[in-house]
This record gives sequence, C-alpha cells and structure tokens, in this order.
Amino acid sequence: MTTMVMASHRAFFLLFSFLLRFLFSESQTTFLFNACSSTKTFTANSSFQSDLTTLLSSLSSANTDFYNTTVAAGGGGEDTIYGLFMCRGDVTLQVCRQCVGTAVQRVPSMCGFSKEAIIWYDECLLRYSNRSFFSTVDTSPQTGFPLWNTGNVSGQANFKSIMFTTMNKTADEAAAAKHGLGEKMKKYATKEANISGSHQTLYSLAQCTPDLSPGDCRKCLDGAIGRLSSCCEGMAGGRVLCPSCNVRYEVFRFYRSDDQLVGTPTSILPSPPTLSSDPRVKGKGKSAPIIVIVVVCIVGTAIVFGFAYYLLKHRMKKSRRAVLRQKYFGSEGTSLEPLEFNLATIESATNKFSEESRLGKGGFGQVYKGILSNGQNIAVKRLSKGSGQGAEEFKNEVLFIARLQHINLVTLLGFCIEGQEKILVYEYVPNRSLDYFLFGSGKSKVLNWLERCKIIGGVARGILYLHDHSRLKIIHRDLKPSNILLDDEMNPKISDFGLAKMVAISENEGKTNRIAGTYGYMSPEYAMFGKYSEKSDVFSFGIITLQIISGRKNTNCHEQSKDAYSLISYVWNQWRDEKFLEILDPNLKEFGSYNEVTKCIQIGLLCVQKNPDLRPSMAKVVHYLTNDSIQLPFPQEPAFLLLGPMEPSTSGSASNESYSINEVSVSEFLPR
Repeated sequence: MTTMVMASHRAFFLLFSFLLRFLFSESQTTFLFNACSSTKTFTANSSFQSDLTTLLSSLSSANTDFYNTTVAAGGGGEDTIYGLFMCRGDVTLQVCRQCVGTAVQRVPSMCGFSKEAIIWYDECLLRYSNRSFFSTVDTSPQTGFPLWNTGNVSGQANFKSIMFTTMNKTADEAAAAKHGLGEKMKKYATKEANISGSHQTLYSLAQCTPDLSPGDCRKCLDGAIGRLSSCCEGMAGGRVLCPSCNVRYEVFRFYRSDDQLVGTPTSILPSPPTLSSDPRVKGKGKSAPIIVIVVVCIVGTAIVFGFAYYLLKHRMKKSRRAVLRQKYFGSEGTSLEPLEFNLATIESATNKFSEESRLGKGGFGQVYKGILSNGQNIAVKRLSKGSGQGAEEFKNEVLFIARLQHINLVTLLGFCIEGQEKILVYEYVPNRSLDYFLFGSGKSKVLNWLERCKIIGGVARGILYLHDHSRLKIIHRDLKPSNILLDDEMNPKISDFGLAKMVAISENEGKTNRIAGTYGYMSPEYAMFGKYSEKSDVFSFGIITLQIISGRKNTNCHEQSKDAYSLISYVWNQWRDEKFLEILDPNLKEFGSYNEVTKCIQIGLLCVQKNPDLRPSMAKVVHYLTNDSIQLPFPQEPAFLLLGPMEPSTSGSASNESYSINEVSVSEFLPR
C-alpha cells in the first residue's frame, strides 16, 4: 500500500510539474509582422552567423525595456552587426523579456540568412543590421507597415478629425519624452479623447526608440501618422509599424493606464475563516475541518487533472497543425502560424458550411460567407478533395497573398489545414466578380464609363504593385475578369494567386513545361512555348481592358458564321478603320471624352501586341492612364487574329466561366 501511495504521489508530482511547464511555456506575445532583406545575405556557418548568434544572445539577456548593442566582425568578417530591441512603454519587464526572448528564437527561422531583419510583436520590436542605424530615423526596409481594425465607426468626418488631432497631440508628448519616472525616460505617450456624437472613446499611442532626438522622433511619427490616412481611413482602429517608431489608435483600451504604469499595490488576499468548534458538540468540531480538507483536495485534484488534460489535448492539436504546416509550407510554416484558423472557428462562422451561407461553386470547391465572433464578415474558400488546385497552388495562394498588401489585391486573412480540409479565408468583398457585370444576365447592373475607367486603373495599379513595388516580384499568370473582385465602391481587387510565380528582382522571365491558365488570356509566347514574364500579365491586362470597354467575350459565340471574329480581331479592325465608337459596349448610355475612349482602346491594343518587347510595362501603362498630355505609340497588329469561329474551350475559357466570389480556376494545356 505504501508503495502504491508513493507511486501515486510521484505521478501527481510529475503531472503537476509538467502542467507548470506548459503554463509557463505558453507565449503571451502577439506576432504582428516581420521584414527581411532579400538582397543582403550571408552564408551558413559563416563568421557573420556566429556574430549574429552572439548579438541575439546579448539582446535576450538584457534586463531592461530598451537595449542596443553591437558585435564587431570576427573570424575575418567585414560586417559589424548592430542590434536593438524596444518594448512597448506600458508592458511589465517580465512580459518585455518574454517578448524579446520569443523574437530572438523566431527571427532566425523567419528571416533565414538575411543580414537585415526586423520583427514586430504587439509587446516589442527587435531588429539587427550590418549597417549602423542607432540614433537615426530609419525608413528601411519600408516607410511603415499598416495594420487596421475593420470595425465600424459612426460619424466618419468627425471621427477622422478627432483621431488625427489626438494622434498629433500624442506624438508631441512622446517626442518630448515627458513620459517616464526619474532618469528612465521613454519616448512613449498615450491619450484618450471622447468621440462627440457617440458613446465611444478614442485611445491613441505613440512611441519612438529612446535613442532618437525629439526632432527625429517627431519626424518619424509624422510619417507614420500620415500613413494612417492612406491605410486606415474610416477604420475603427489602425496602426503603422516603422523601424524607429510606431503609432496606434483604437476605440477600446489596448494599453495599461498611467496609474498601472506606476504600479498598483499587490492585492492582499483575506485570511481564510477560522473554523471554531462548538463546545457543546466537540466531536463534530474536530471532524468538520477534515471533511473540508478532503473535499478541497478531491476537487483541486480533479481541476488540476482536467486542466492538464485540456492543455495536453490543446498542445497535441497544435502539434498536429504544426506538422501539417511543415508539410505544406516547409520552413516558412512557422511564420504563418498567426494566420492559421482552426476548423471549429470556421465552421461556427459559416454555420457548418450551411447552404444558406454558400456564395458560389466552382471546380475548386465552394465559397461561403462567414461572420467571425468579432462581427467581421469573411469569405471562406473550401477546396474539395477532387479540386484541381493541388498542394503547390494552395501553398502559392497562402505564401504570396500573406506577404502582399495593396488596396487592389484581395486580402488573405488566414487559412486552415485540418485532416483533409484545405481552406482559405479572405476579406469579404460584397460585389461579385467583374465577369458578372460584363457578361452576366441582362438584369445585372450595367457599369457606367467612370466605373469602367476606375476598374481599369485599379487593376493596372494592382499588377504594377506585383511587378515592381512589392517585396516579392510576382507574375500572376491567370489574370481574367472572374479573378477580379469588386468591393461596395466598385474598387477592383485581384484574387487567385494559385498559379502565380515569384522571380528574382533581377530576372525578367521564366519558363515552364506545365502550361496552366485560361485560354484567351494567355500570351502567345506562354501558351506555345511556356515562356512567362511581366509581359504575360501585360497581355492579359490588355484583353481585360478591351473586354471592359467593349463588354464582349473573347469570342462572339452568338455568331456561327465564318466571319465571326475574336475580340482582338474585332477591336483591331474597328481601330484600323477608325470606327472607335463601334468598339464601345452598346449598353453604355453615355461615356467620357472622345479622347479618353480612344486612349483606353489604344492602351489595350498596345498591351496585346504579338512581340512582348513592344508591349509597355505596367509602369508605363499606369503613366499612360494618368497622363492626358502624353503621346502614345501606335500599336502594331496584335497576336491571335482569328478570322474563323473559335470552338468553345473546355478548360475554363471566359465563355464557360461561372460567376462567383473568390473563385479559383485552374486549367492546364500541354504544348503540342
């Protein structure tokens, strides 16, 4: 019996120790964003890697809320490494050290062999570089990364005025370094303001690294506040993360108040009541404490075992998800953990994928509308087991869109991989795809000329961002009207990156033996030889532009005569004969200036020229669209002038596409 009791006590002690390890290993930090240099890299096992390990170790051991240090080049290396961390001004030192420790552990796997890296958490930031950035307003790697809260606020104009006034007052106080105790000053400030006309309160925060001068701090905060107007206007909350400073506002308190910063006294728990015995019942007086102790022990043991079971189950579930992330995304899976939804959350949002929540259906599976617990609307793309979109396309969709942020690109909120499920979660775009408005039923809304110009310009800027302005150089390879979604203000958002290709900044083109895309939108060099480049997307953009102007599909399926032309042939013949207005969609009741119409047609024809070198870059296209005085070159005869009727494609051509939201269509053609 004694042996059994000792074994039981030992098992309980081990379980309790295991429970404590789980409790204290759970991270209290919230990952926000990271940026890594793709041009400055080092090799494995080099002296730079050894010095970087030393630097990160030094940062993780510092017992303060701001620390910067350097490690001189060792082992014959040429680079001195500069590093710092800064914790948010209101967090405790314990949380600060935990956040820095987490950042030190994760930044090597997230940024690989980059010589420059920065990682933001809600509680801290950490960065290093092979160039000196101390005491300077640093705008590298970018001017700032925006994040926003999509909740609604009433009285937009009044809210905007109060928000910017309060943010600037907060920035003034942070730059003046008035927040702090004694000699430990922080360039950190928070403010509150009542939002007139509502019962809401605005909370704002501004912070710079303490090594900046007041002037440099205010300069950095000015840039961040200015970025709020372009990213977060109309949003209930927003923040901009810069290397040297950050700003944030919300309609809820997201920081500790000033009295909490000073430190509130630790609450003193009341002493447990003394158990007194009645002298008239002495026996009962002695047994009562024993009964209470036994009951408390039983209940406490049950709670501990139940909690341990919950944590074990939760950790095993997280472990399974980590294995799946590793399977689909390799070493990049760790950085994607904050984007991962669990299946239960998605099922709850979509009412278990009910028929009432279904928005559309395609060859890939189904799309559902969902509502998260915070009230946010989402679009859920649930890939079927027999979907043509395989593991590689799913990986592309997550990796590419998760790193891209632009007003004309659909926003990926997250993904889910559990069991056989592959699910993508996007922002909800209320209007349908562009093809519904161009080729849908007669009852659908007819786009006016201003809306068509707005869509052409937005799509052009979105493609330009992919080619030139994003951290990655992306060639989409499947641009078409069904992959262009329209929001409630008819702003276009490019979607479906399953076939996208990333190329090096210095590369101009690539080649593949697997031809995938949609017939009628593929450039001739890609369809016939598998060569893709930025000019492949330019060709697709040209087709889309001509379709927006004319309202025509790629083929005139209503005419079965031998004189039925392809879209390009039709537009070219009308252009050549100077019958420009004949090209316009007959449903248009009015249009802009004559010069504006001819310019848009001419840009479309320039983009579909047979020789890729003659097609303009997307930078030139955007310049053409925004500059009325520039003289455009005259287009040469375009590619694919088909004088006979074209057979309907069975591989996802525009004539066979269905209208849906967030649709993925994948078609493959083998070169002959």
